[in-house]
Amino acid sequence: MAETGGRGYWGVFAVGEFRAVFAAHAMSTLGSVVGEIALAVLVYRLTGSPLLSALTFAFGLLPYVVGGTLLSAVADRFPARRVLIICDLVCAACAAAMVLPGVPVALLLVLRCVIAAIAPVFTGTRASTLGDILGQGDLFVLGRSVLRIVSQTAQLAGFAMGGLLLALVPARTVLALTVATFLASALLLRLGTHPRPARTLPNHNTGPGDEVDGTGLGGGSGSGDGVVVGVGGTLVGASIAGVRSLWGDRRIRGLLLLAWVPPMFVVVSEALLTPYAAALDLSPAGLGLLMCGMPIGAITSEVLAGTLLGPRGRARLTVPVAVLAMVPSIGYVFEPSLGGALVCQILTGCGISYSLGLDQWFIAAVPDELRGRAMTLMTAGLMTAQGLGMTLAGAAAEAFPVHLVVACGGVLGIVFVSAVLRSVRTSARSTVHGHRPLPG
Repeated sequence: MAETGGRGYWGVFAVGEFRAVFAAHAMSTLGSVVGEIALAVLVYRLTGSPLLSALTFAFGLLPYVVGGTLLSAVADRFPARRVLIICDLVCAACAAAMVLPGVPVALLLVLRCVIAAIAPVFTGTRASTLGDILGQGDLFVLGRSVLRIVSQTAQLAGFAMGGLLLALVPARTVLALTVATFLASALLLRLGTHPRPARTLPNHNTGPGDEVDGTGLGGGSGSGDGVVVGVGGTLVGASIAGVRSLWGDRRIRGLLLLAWVPPMFVVVSEALLTPYAAALDLSPAGLGLLMCGMPIGAITSEVLAGTLLGPRGRARLTVPVAVLAMVPSIGYVFEPSLGGALVCQILTGCGISYSLGLDQWFIAAVPDELRGRAMTLMTAGLMTAQGLGMTLAGAAAEAFPVHLVVACGGVLGIVFVSAVLRSVRTSARSTVHGHRPLPG
């Protein structure tokens, strides 16, 4: 679809199909957040085990890598609307099974893993189809921004709503609400979006990794490495071949790392807020306020950057903001009080605005027929990186003071992000020499 409907966020909402995607995303995300809280409470009430309760959240992140690598070809091999609706229906069925009385805890955790494994396929498919709905220019970037804002807002509202609902009704009843939100999302996508053909069709005369027509389906990459991916063979084989091809392209690999590495270090402070609040002897309300810091910063920065800056301005801010997002964590070396820690969290959250420029570069670098797999891989890697960052932060905090772990996370973040940015700059120069235009 051509980019129409005005400028900025108003232009995004002028597109009818995007309004349906927006409403479906808001509905399912809010239900997912509330459902996660309800499931954690349910597991704890059934077992009395803090570990098993915590695993309900961990199992919401770890299976992403499975879905993102083994099932990524789904996003390109099948019509997008069908994939999105089926994903919603499968998640609704899993959530409905959780509602049934007498379901063993082990099965509850398995069902949680299934939902998490499907999530990157759904997210990648939706991100790729945004390019069809909004075009591949500025409206695509702003559309992605809106969906991130919805996710951050839903996190804030979901925590509050989940706590309120659990105080009034049993946890299984709250899980039933999650079922309803997934079904509502499927209905909105069915009625509000247009059917489109699959990006690639299986060719049984070729195997994963084979070239098509002698040139390779993905065409040449600007870095000269070449994106070559077959469309035949099994779904898993095509998924792995797509991941291998994307990772083999120097430009795309650098941009993927830029999408994964900053969040991996940004979440260190968030992961350790509970023990840090305990060290300050804060009340539960104080801890809740700290937990709101990063989403508030993320929402504010996304809205301001998307509203006040054009594509070129957002691209220019990508590099410095990606580095500066690490800096507030270093302030924890001074063991800030509630107010100081809240400021650090808000400023850290503001770093999410670097994603606006990154999205511009990424959509320009990825061949259209690989877009679904690329978006799925980006999502899976992002969630896995955050889960790894949280795990390493928790392990480090077992041996060292929490405030020093957070501060060291900021320092290490600057080092690693700077290294990734050097790789991105090098691949950008190679892209220009290879005659593919450099976005932004």
